[in-house]
Amino acid sequence: MILKPTLPSMVGKIGFDNEKYLSEQRQCILQRMEQCDGKLYLECGGKLLFDMHASRVLPGFDPNVKMRVFQSFKDKLDVIICISSADIERHKIRSDFGISYDTDVFKMIDDFARWGIEVRRVVITRFSNEPGAIAFKERLERHGVKVYLHTAIAGYPNDIDRIVSDEGYGRNPYIPTDKPVVLVTAPGPGSGKLATCLGQMYHDFRAGRKSGYSKFETFPIWNLPIDHPVNVAYEAATADIGDFNMIDHFYVAAEGKIAVNYNRDLDAYPLLKRILEKITGKEAVFNSPTEMGVNRCGFGITDDEVVRWASEQEIIRRYYRSACEFAQGIGEKAAVDRCLELMNRSSLKLEDRPTVGPALEALKDAVARGKGNKGVSCSAAIQLKNGTIVTSHNSPMMHASSAMVLNALKCLAGIDEKEDLIPKQIIQSITDMKRDQLNGRGVSLNLDEMLICLAMAATLKGESKKALENLPQLRGCECHMSHVPSSGDWSGLRKIGINVTSEPVYPSSSFMNF
Repeated sequence: MILKPTLPSMVGKIGFDNEKYLSEQRQCILQRMEQCDGKLYLECGGKLLFDMHASRVLPGFDPNVKMRVFQSFKDKLDVIICISSADIERHKIRSDFGISYDTDVFKMIDDFARWGIEVRRVVITRFSNEPGAIAFKERLERHGVKVYLHTAIAGYPNDIDRIVSDEGYGRNPYIPTDKPVVLVTAPGPGSGKLATCLGQMYHDFRAGRKSGYSKFETFPIWNLPIDHPVNVAYEAATADIGDFNMIDHFYVAAEGKIAVNYNRDLDAYPLLKRILEKITGKEAVFNSPTEMGVNRCGFGITDDEVVRWASEQEIIRRYYRSACEFAQGIGEKAAVDRCLELMNRSSLKLEDRPTVGPALEALKDAVARGKGNKGVSCSAAIQLKNGTIVTSHNSPMMHASSAMVLNALKCLAGIDEKEDLIPKQIIQSITDMKRDQLNGRGVSLNLDEMLICLAMAATLKGESKKALENLPQLRGCECHMSHVPSSGDWSGLRKIGINVTSEPVYPSSSFMNF
């Protein structure tokens, strides 16, 4: 079914000047570098690459622009990657990539290399002779990476006199670097980035080098209101760890202006300020955690209406994501409740996501008509960039997401909706193989499989080739599904770049059929 737009669509509109942000962020970092009589240790959490949250809430934001910032002054940049020994030992997993932290360190080294930045320094923090950490160290060293071992500091972080001494930071080895800016990053939180920066500064000041510290930030955006949807979307994105935004009262006292920060940075600032003053022997350079950060995102916003709409969509997406994770047993009910609270605070309803209503209507229609696969009906809806909404349902031959993408491509290419883009004999041959040779219980084509079939059909049919050429037009479109998608559907939707939500239910009562 194709639903024509009744209101102008925000899908695909740009609200952020990527190049302006890049220029401003780069300039701000280099200014901080010039203020240091020594090194600038720049702590960077979050995602340096593939920051899809930022690209969703700030349409126009290049998900790799942060790496481009560093690439733009790579001649002045060294990199230190931190990883906690405990995270190595327990094989902690990055939820976004599904890989362990130690594996991600190798991935990060490769990623930096692809951007022309060599990484040859890794520090294992809180090391206590764990076998896994020792084996990891040896693997890195076989690849020419220098590995440093930092042990936990007794009394950290409250016993400042002990921490800032030869019994504290002084016990851990100094990591020599050559360039004036040292980026300190990690696979995830709790990896010891801050302690590494401060330990390096301690050694520098002992040697007469007056180094500095700053933090590379993205969210919350300090110069937007605390209730701006961009900042509320950050709270929704961190609902599982309980972050929440606050007015930076340190900044208000120092500057007489309002700035937004988040609870953990505000809680940590007084202690961090005292440690920095103990290291440097003078009053802290920065009067607030906001001043300590480098964050020019707010200055890149060019269309606040577009950004607000995109961020409100992200708040709803985060509710659905947390609800699905709870249904799958990998999330907590508290995160679902927190996202629902943020929706209520922002006066948002699930129906404010334009594809939710059409997807559920398509499901009702499929159930009423008895369509679906083995009595199980599923549906999907996608909003194209011109506002048109295309719906679909599953069948014995295809998953709902596969049918949705095919219908959307027909709509974009001006192809009759009854046209078979993939010859039935191709689909039949694959489903027969899945059932008879691979002993599959579910034989209909998931999205990954359908896209391969479409590519094959494009060599045979002009209409299929025309449809395939329109595939890039789906990137950034919004989709909702009546059920938690299968792994093959998730994979295909992610590769195409469709922003997906789904109801927190399975397509059948049997998980084995999923």
